[in-house]
Amino acid sequence: MTDTDTRGRSGRNPRKQARKEGIALGRIFGVPVILAYSWFIIAAFTVIAYGPVLQANNPLLGIGAYLVAFAYAVLLLISVLVHELAHALTARIFGWPSEKIVLNLWGGHTQFESFTASPGRSVLVAMAGPAANFVLAAAGWLLLTGADLRGVAGILANIFVWANLLIGLFNVLPGLPLDGGRLVESAVWKLTGSQEKGTVAAGWGGRIIVIALVLWFVALPLLSGGRPDVSLMLITALVGSFLWMGAGASIVQARLRGRLPLVEAGALAEPALGFPESATVAELLALVPDPSTGAVPAIVLYGPDGRPAGVVDGAAVATVPAGAAATTALTAVSYALGPGAYVPAWSKGQELLQYLAQLDGVEYAVVDRDGTVTGLLRQSVVLAALKGRRPGPGKRMFGQSR
Repeated sequence: MTDTDTRGRSGRNPRKQARKEGIALGRIFGVPVILAYSWFIIAAFTVIAYGPVLQANNPLLGIGAYLVAFAYAVLLLISVLVHELAHALTARIFGWPSEKIVLNLWGGHTQFESFTASPGRSVLVAMAGPAANFVLAAAGWLLLTGADLRGVAGILANIFVWANLLIGLFNVLPGLPLDGGRLVESAVWKLTGSQEKGTVAAGWGGRIIVIALVLWFVALPLLSGGRPDVSLMLITALVGSFLWMGAGASIVQARLRGRLPLVEAGALAEPALGFPESATVAELLALVPDPSTGAVPAIVLYGPDGRPAGVVDGAAVATVPAGAAATTALTAVSYALGPGAYVPAWSKGQELLQYLAQLDGVEYAVVDRDGTVTGLLRQSVVLAALKGRRPGPGKRMFGQSR
């Protein structure tokens, strides 16, 4: 399964972030590999669930059956790693930068930095993962048939073949977040010219797969009067919840992407005027003596270098006595913007979102091509536009109070 993200460009410390996610295993072909702490949950489940089965089928193993079960978990980990490496290396052919591979409770995912996809390339990158598992299954089968493997070696080789075959087959199912979902996405994308419509269709494909799994492994045995296997029901519940959440997230992300063209700094910003930091409250009130007569623009302060540095707080201005207005600097009734928190009025879409992700704070000055302040953009307004909602009503004098 593949995952696209641009967090690698956000300025965060990658080593510190990796430690939070899990154990850094190093780099393979230049791609960082991280073993998430959640992997140990699935490893423990594998040992607990399959250890007794192996011991019952192979009494001579004794307690060693649990070690063999753990080796099975490690083989699964290796199979998933090869699967994800196939994604990463195929993507590299098209110039898509891989940020990292994360191996976790659900298997794993390859996280990319920003790139420009196409239906054909998306399919090739997605199908590279299952293809790698089919190759591993074939190699294991050749080893089983060509060598006289007995005991633990035979057990593990047999498990390796079936595990890779199942991983490959499962991942080609036609629904996101599985790799096969990219086939559905690309087909609809090619027909309609809209990647967003393709992603929504593939997301619903993922939800249909979940319903089919629950019907087959849980509902049908119950309706037929049988007793479903508890372990199988638990696995179905875990896999089903993962797929349902992933499919839902894909649908939400697609709808957000569809609204990206509406996210433009100049269009979403409220009107604003720029004032030098040296200005006083009296100078401001001379411009807008009676703010109660109607909406007034936000006031953005700029420093000696001409760059936006703060926003005047209307509530603080109202507390300044009339006699002190001429001697009270606007900096005394303002709050600071984050470093570099200003954007060009023409910035929009993914470019705008990536830029805002690198900035601190929740408000950003909007400037024209001459560097003149024309507006104040609030993070809440951007999020509302992405969700298809209208921003909340009410603007306070000279900007909102914090």
